[in-house]
Amino acid sequence: MNILKHSIISMMAAAAIAPVLTSCDKKVTTTSTSGVGSIVCDASFENIMSQEIDVYEYIYPNASIIPYYVDEHSAVDSLLDLKTKAIVITRRLTQQEKDYLKSKKKNVRESRIAVDAIALIVNPANSVSVLSKKEIAQILSGQLRRWDEVEPSKLGDIEVVFDHQGSSTVQYMRDSLLNGGNFGPNVYAQKTNADVFKAVATNKNAIGIIGVSWISSDLREREYTREELAEASSKSDTTAIEFDPRIKVLKVRGNNEVTAYKPYQAYIYDGSYPLYRSVYMINTAAGGTVVHGFYSFVTSFQGQKLIQMTGILPGTLSPRMVSLE
Repeated sequence: MNILKHSIISMMAAAAIAPVLTSCDKKVTTTSTSGVGSIVCDASFENIMSQEIDVYEYIYPNASIIPYYVDEHSAVDSLLDLKTKAIVITRRLTQQEKDYLKSKKKNVRESRIAVDAIALIVNPANSVSVLSKKEIAQILSGQLRRWDEVEPSKLGDIEVVFDHQGSSTVQYMRDSLLNGGNFGPNVYAQKTNADVFKAVATNKNAIGIIGVSWISSDLREREYTREELAEASSKSDTTAIEFDPRIKVLKVRGNNEVTAYKPYQAYIYDGSYPLYRSVYMINTAAGGTVVHGFYSFVTSFQGQKLIQMTGILPGTLSPRMVSLE
């Protein structure tokens, strides 16, 4: 597998967790709406969590949440090492992990805050519009290496791009489609999800594997202010989700299925789109602290509406109405 190591920036960010987050053990006075706290988040969900933090800090100007975006394993380790009190990952804690935290007098709260779809994106010049799960597995394993092996095409070798080797997206695709097997030599790593998007937008032969929140055009048309995000997240509208026009989002067909689907929220909700995973926020902070206050915000209606605006399915709200193809 030709997957690169993490970027220097990612390694520096991960290393920074240790000296900074150890301050969590110090006696610092906070309330649920004021003070300084930290959260360690799977980097796949950076754009989601950054919006949550922006709006929370806008509503509560005396509160400050410091985020660290790392791979999932590092996030779990930071919680077990008591270096942070809140993490965002794609699985629940194991019973062993919960028992360990309980032995350290930590009360564990878990909430499914979202259901994320894994989107397959290609360059708009690529004529392919549908892939089955079997074909995706064959591409990832290297059995299918050229686009003309998928359908008649003038394009060349298939180049699969992920974010980075340690990402939960890589782990999900390996486990769910390859049963833990190895990727083929046509699989490469970029540094970030944004780099995956850029690679596909500029390379006709590339196929990117990326969380759906990174390709929604709702929040990419322009930069929203904190005030605008806060106002939008308090409303109950059901406006349509669209995808960024600089890339093409493929439909995916499940095994033994006839119809293929794009990763719209309604199709994630009813399970028609086959590539999805739950996202959990895990909190060990005491009630009345700023970290617990932020956890309560993310799991509230307003926090869930912010997640809905990114294109992924919130954990507790109904899916948005869309114009389905």
